Amino acid sequence: ITVDIAEQRHVSLRVYDVLGREVAVLADETLPVGRHRFVWDAGILPAGTYQYRLQAGDFVASRMMQLIK
Repeated sequence: ITVDIAEQRHVSLRVYDVLGREVAVLADETLPVGRHRFVWDAGILPAGTYQYRLQAGDFVASRMMQLIK
């Protein structure tokens, strides 16, 4: 997951399963301006649909993704 940060902000990037349970925290820190890349190691999680939620300051975005094994 690639994220462009326009201003230094506290960034939270979390992954949820289809039932809304948090399955991973990819970021929970203050990041500097620039492009940041996060790798999600799905490990033992089953294939299926997941959602990630990015919050940086007042900005919030959610996207769906498919995990294929």
